Amino acid sequence: MYFIVVKYQVKPESTPTFMDHVAEFTAATRAEEGNIFFDWSVSVEDPNEFVLVEAFRDDEAAAAHVNSAHFAAGLESMRPHLVSTPKIVSRKVDGEGWDSMGELVID
Repeated sequence: MYFIVVKYQVKPESTPTFMDHVAEFTAATRAEEGNIFFDWSVSVEDPNEFVLVEAFRDDEAAAAHVNSAHFAAGLESMRPHLVSTPKIVSRKVDGEGWDSMGELVID
């Protein structure tokens, strides 16, 4: 699985409508073959920071996403609303070591 978390610092005046500006990009990405998960949230620390969590089946699906026409269009639609270059927080999970995180037990 290819897993990516990206933080987007959005201009305060663009924050209320940012999700409208990325709606087409979001829909197109969710429809991609190999997309497992793709969702936005707002940072708990900063209401002007949006966090994108995305997961793809494998490296090839992630590469297809980054090289797609809607990815390029999405970047262009976001650019005027961002304060700075988006920051990639993490990427690529190989699945090893997940058992060390423990198990959530519900009684």
